[in-house]
Amino acid sequence: MLFGLDGVEIGLIIVFLSLFAGILSGFPVAFAIPGAGLFAFAVIAYLDANGLLIHQAIDQSSQAYRDLVNSGVNRDSISLFRYPDLPRLEQPVFDRGWEMAMDRNLSFIVNRMNERVFAGQSIETLLAVLMFVLMGITLERSKIANDLLTTMARVFGPLPGGLAVSVVVVGAFLAASTGIVGATVVTMGLLSLPTMLRNGYSPELSTGVIAASGTLGQIIPPSIVIVLLGTLAGDLYSTAQEARAQTVGCSDALTYLGRPAVVSVGTLFQAALLPGILLALLYALYAFGYALVNPSKAPAVTAQADAAGPSGKSNNWMWFVILPLVLIGAVVGLGKVGIVGSQDITVSQFSAMPERAALRTNVSEQCQAAMIDLHGQAKWDAAVQQTADLASGGAAQQSVALTDEEIQQAIVTKADAAAPVSTGLATIIVLLGLALIVARGVKPEATPRPLVIGGVALAAAALCDALFVTPFTSDGVRVLILALPLLVALWACRHAAIRLAENELIRVVFPPLVLIIAVLGSILGGITNPTPAAALGAAGAIMLAAYRRLRDEGRDPWVITYATLAVMAMILLGMNFDLRVNQEVVTAETWIAYLLTYGVYTFAAFGLGYAGWVLLRGGVLTPVVRETAKVTSMVFTILVGSQLLNLVVISFGGEHYIQQFLRSFDSEFQVFLIVMLVLFILGFVLDFLEIIYIVIPIVGPVIYGGTFDPKWVTIMIAVNLQTSFLTPPFGFALFYLRGVAPPSVTTGHIYRGIIPFVGIQVAGLALLWFVPGIVTIVPDLIGN
Repeated sequence: MLFGLDGVEIGLIIVFLSLFAGILSGFPVAFAIPGAGLFAFAVIAYLDANGLLIHQAIDQSSQAYRDLVNSGVNRDSISLFRYPDLPRLEQPVFDRGWEMAMDRNLSFIVNRMNERVFAGQSIETLLAVLMFVLMGITLERSKIANDLLTTMARVFGPLPGGLAVSVVVVGAFLAASTGIVGATVVTMGLLSLPTMLRNGYSPELSTGVIAASGTLGQIIPPSIVIVLLGTLAGDLYSTAQEARAQTVGCSDALTYLGRPAVVSVGTLFQAALLPGILLALLYALYAFGYALVNPSKAPAVTAQADAAGPSGKSNNWMWFVILPLVLIGAVVGLGKVGIVGSQDITVSQFSAMPERAALRTNVSEQCQAAMIDLHGQAKWDAAVQQTADLASGGAAQQSVALTDEEIQQAIVTKADAAAPVSTGLATIIVLLGLALIVARGVKPEATPRPLVIGGVALAAAALCDALFVTPFTSDGVRVLILALPLLVALWACRHAAIRLAENELIRVVFPPLVLIIAVLGSILGGITNPTPAAALGAAGAIMLAAYRRLRDEGRDPWVITYATLAVMAMILLGMNFDLRVNQEVVTAETWIAYLLTYGVYTFAAFGLGYAGWVLLRGGVLTPVVRETAKVTSMVFTILVGSQLLNLVVISFGGEHYIQQFLRSFDSEFQVFLIVMLVLFILGFVLDFLEIIYIVIPIVGPVIYGGTFDPKWVTIMIAVNLQTSFLTPPFGFALFYLRGVAPPSVTTGHIYRGIIPFVGIQVAGLALLWFVPGIVTIVPDLIGN
């Protein structure tokens, strides 16, 4: 044995030393990773061929091993870490020689590339990376960050530490808009760091808050880290739980767990929402507290202009807080009592799926014991009783087709239970009503007559829906009944929009806020998956950037405005009409709605093309596309190279060796804590991409194969990876900031300034550790 170490241990050391040397050599990481894998394989193969690497394995032919297996111990749980006294035998690290290992790697790499990169279910989700990168870079190049920082500085500047708080707010905003750490840190470093220093802020607080806020893009959705980590976590969790179920004697994970072993990127976005907001809140509280303790290092700054607009009444709580909450609360309350709700009377032609017990009870004795240990005796007994009751009641074993009479009766029953006011109309009333209320608060000295007329029109629309619209009213007739009050309300909202445009804060925040709500709302609400939502975000960012460009040139951006309205009209038509024209019977109003939808779709597509031409003519689109291609190429090249490095580790047994070591601990918490500490240390020198694609596949089968909630595990890893961007001396956010900081700001300033925020990150991790409900509450409330 070389140096008294096991041959596999030496192989792992060679791999990681080669990886670190390759990354620190200055070569592009995307090429350093596969190069490190090839170099490490060559060194390990040479040492193994010369008999210098000896692996001590358990002698499975020994009587002690057979006695242990006959005692009921699972073979997969037997290792030298757990049973060090078992007889051993010495063998080379490459069981059948390095030539055979290389042949296996060449075939495995093709299959692995096909599964994780070029085909399979994950490729569609990975396409969201391209869209989110395009969205982020487009917004970053459209000067939206500049406007946000200027406006937020006017709002928060008069507070102690107000400039630092404004940086946190904008960092969170840009994180939700872009999700790109490098772009956010560089942008805020260029725009806000000179301003903070000029106003007497200490270099430590200034650099610390900029670097920390810039990394919020790692965790606040839509996060590229969560997209990449989620695609990997889904496969790891499913495979690990299937192996866990078979280990305890169950046929599959669904039987053992009582639920499918799946976790999606959309669910992870839901889980990451509160932790991201929590970290941003902790950053802001630290900046505010620092200013209270050290007022000379974070002084208040006099506002240069009133961000509330011409009226100067920015603290009118009635119009900006109380009445909007009353409106939203009233609609929610009416929904609870059944006045607002669904008016859909569509019924299935088949009976409902038969009721099933909470757990499958027709299992082996070994699986039954494992299920009782997992779920508890009470839940098992309840499932047994449910199964017996269903069997004695003669419950149908499958769904059956309904007769025409049964279908008609189901329609009548559903119509009787329909709410007087539809949910869609109530949503429109809330959105338009909020615009009218806020517009009144923005400019209270103007005449309220148009806004009052709009409010009366919205009330009339609700009344018409309740009195004249029934579940059997056709779509066309419903539109005719509601057209007049809604058109009047839109006329009033036009006046409201003019007043809102005079408010600097609303004018700057509203457009990107709408884009964020559209992207995240469609994902968090379960309307669509991340890839179409990312495409919507990328298209919206292009149109928003073109709108900004046209305004800067003094040109009327009416094409972009009407294209945006066309998208909204297209969504409303799709929600209110059945646009399928390939059915046997197609009504005239369906054809009219289809043609209208096709027309607004065509104009929206034209608007997007026009926006692209505006950006291309202005010299914006070319660098955006070039930068997007560079970032996505780097991500996918690292993905390909990391698979090669992983296969090298697998070829000499390194992955199995690490997993055996982790499984030797009796406590899942100990195992997960060890993994988190290792990830934290690796964050000193590795980027999140290397950690996700190299380390997580090795430890994933262990940490995702236990009883922990996969959402909690993934978000904990994501927050830990966010910490890697901040951790000196190799945190990438620190290098981004160092590259744009003025000469008066030293590297020591940046390192000293970031240490408190690393402590906040660790405190946030501890809070998520002890209160996992912060991660799981939003997915539990929203559902999937």
